Parts: sequence; C-alpha cells; structure tokens
Amino acid sequence: GVAFMGDTKGGAFDISREQAAALLAAGNPDGRPNRDVVVPWVNGRDVLGRARGRHIIDFGVDMSEAEAARYLRPFAQVRAQVLPGRRTNKRASYRERWWIHVEARPGLRAAIQPLRRFIATPTVGRHRIFVWLRSPTLPDHQLIVVARDDDYLFGVLHSRAHELWSLRMGTRLGVGNDPRYTPTTTFETFPFPWPLSTPDAALNAAQREHQRAIAAAAAALDAARRDWLAAEVESATTRTLTALYNARPAWLSAAHDALDRAVLAAYGWAEELADDELLARLLAHNLERPARSRS
Repeated sequence: GVAFMGDTKGGAFDISREQAAALLAAGNPDGRPNRDVVVPWVNGRDVLGRARGRHIIDFGVDMSEAEAARYLRPFAQVRAQVLPGRRTNKRASYRERWWIHVEARPGLRAAIQPLRRFIATPTVGRHRIFVWLRSPTLPDHQLIVVARDDDYLFGVLHSRAHELWSLRMGTRLGVGNDPRYTPTTTFETFPFPWPLSTPDAALNAAQREHQRAIAAAAAALDAARRDWLAAEVESATTRTLTALYNARPAWLSAAHDALDRAVLAAYGWAEELADDELLARLLAHNLERPARSRS
C-alpha cells in the first residue's frame, strides 16, 4: 500500500504544453474548469532527461461518459485521438470505457491524493534515481511511485544500502540490460531501519535523531541536484539527471556519502562495510522481521 506502478493510459491521452494551455484556457457551458481533467503528466524520460511540460487528459477511474462529455474540448480530443484505437481492443472494458485510461490505478490515486508531493523512480534505468513529484501530476506506468512525502524515506531509498538491495533483488530488462525496479521484489522486501508502519510517536529518541539526520542529508542532496539542473548556462538543455549521475562530480559524491553515513548509522553499522557484507546484513535484517512488516 505504499509503492505503486504509475497510470497506464492506453491511448493518445497525453498532450503537449501548448495543447494543454489551449484546453485550460477554454471554458465549458456549465462553468466547470478543464483543469479538473487536464493535469501535468510525467514519465521516465521526463525524470531522467529534461521535463517536457507535457499534460494528460484524465477522466479519473470511474467518470461516466456523460460526465466526461461535459468537458467539451478535452472530451472531443479524446474521442478523436483515442476512440478509433480503443474501438477494436480485445478487452471489453477497454472498448466500452474508451475515455478512461486502461489501468487508471485507483490505489495509487487514493494514496497520493492527500500528499503535497510524492516520490517517483523510473522502472528501468542505469542509475537508481528518486525524485519528488508534486500533485496533481499524474505519473506514467514507466514510473514506480512511493506514496510518502517525508525526506527521511526519500533518503533511505536513495542510500547505497537500498541501491545495492534493488540491484540484487530486481531484474534486468531491455537491450542495455538496465536494472528494473518493482514494488514487489525491490521495495516491499527491503528492510528499512525500522518498519515503515512505525508511527513517529513510537520512535525512541535515538531513532528520531537518526530520522532527522537522514532527512537533512536527503533534503541537501535534492536541493543541490535541483540547483545544478536549474543553472543558467549554455549547456542547460543537456543538464539531466542521467548526465549528472554518469559524471558523478565530487559534490554529488559528497552529498551521497553524507546520506549513506546517516542511513548506515540508523542501522548501527559502520560506513566502511563492503557491498557483500552490507547485503548480508540487510538480508539478516529482513529475515528477522515478521512477514507482515518485512519493510
């Protein structure tokens, strides 16, 4: 109930920045705004490259055709761009509810709806990179979403411990044999320093201190990356997270080292652990947990 695959659209629901601006500026006879159904949309390319500012027409998980049709221009666009392909789909629900995304992920939507931001990582990538997305952004199925908004969890996920675990527990996919991240094999099996279900009020003083240290290091890493991406230089268009992690400059390594120290301290382990020893300790930590609270 924390990590989810993103939305699968099943048709040309996504639109450019310019198309979105035109739809958002258009009105409807009953006064309802098109921003109800035209929202920012992000996939793995946007996370690892430069964000393209794309949007998506999204009628949710159960809006009726009659209700969707009240958003005149968005509905007309979907009818023109999506209906022809969905009309011949072998699955009845996809044919009959052609204005709804094929896998709209109601669990994901319910989990992120109350959050001001949430964590996302590309399903497939050479580097295991996590980023913050802000509501009402709809994440594509090429992203795995973690429905939490705290820097502590972001930090643990971006630590060396979790990266090693995800590489060992994940699969490989594609021509480049890049690692694949999934909610079931890599997230749900990972043993966090204490179970994610532990309320903050139940943490002891030492755990709270570790939580604060991890959160501070994670926030510093995220801020430094954002500053680098936003730098006003001639090469700004080539400043991507993929390029950054390929180069891994000294400041980035230092930020990750600080984060790793904070995370390993939360486990009570020394930072000099070799990869195999760290994995062995994580496995032992996993096996100590009851099945219902492995993470």
